[in-house]
Amino acid sequence: MTEIHPREILITTIARLLDGVRHVAVGASSPIPAAGAMLLRALKQRAGAPPVRISILGSVEHNFFTNGSAELFDCAGQGRIDAFFLGGGQIDGHGNINLVGIGDYPASAPRWPGSFGSAYLYFVVPRVILFREEHSPRVFVEKVDFTSAPGISEPGIHRTGGPMALLTGKALFSFDKARPGFTLESLHPGHELAEVREATGFSFAHADRPPQTDLPDRATLDLLRGQVMDELAETYPEFASQMRREIQA
Repeated sequence: MTEIHPREILITTIARLLDGVRHVAVGASSPIPAAGAMLLRALKQRAGAPPVRISILGSVEHNFFTNGSAELFDCAGQGRIDAFFLGGGQIDGHGNINLVGIGDYPASAPRWPGSFGSAYLYFVVPRVILFREEHSPRVFVEKVDFTSAPGISEPGIHRTGGPMALLTGKALFSFDKARPGFTLESLHPGHELAEVREATGFSFAHADRPPQTDLPDRATLDLLRGQVMDELAETYPEFASQMRREIQA
């Protein structure tokens, strides 16, 4: 098989994590999650399975909303969005995310774009996938400096949503709400357990010899490099062009 691009592993992993959803929403500036959702949709189409609805904020072709985020929040609150993606400048071992900045608020420096609707969506979307391609101690910290959205809630608080998994450029983790905490599920090719532990500021459960993340087969890779990249180019033309150049190189 032709050499697989590291981002193709991320995209196909996202498609597997989304399997079973009816409607997945993707925020702006999220080409890899969007590609994963499109790949799942293409795989279901190929298999003759029920269609997957995708809503990508900022897209013309792949956005059913006419009033931006207001409709996204309404759909989520009504239970009509099954999956969403969240990231953060910081993420800790309890699944808390920080989208505000480093240091004591309001004197945080640097300042990031802000929390927007992350806390609301974290509470009401049942399958939230945390995604951050960079895997380093500055991102994955023991405790976030500011909690934009909490990963867990106190007993007695009604919450239908929360973290399902954490996907990074090095590994895939699942999240156990009862413990609470992350468990390393697999390592991407070229990465080792010791490396991931050193790059992660919080502790996590793991096997002595974690398995390797599953790789896409030839048919899935062809679908991703063809139909999915064509569809993705409508919303993320620069990303799609860059991926194609790097794959050809």
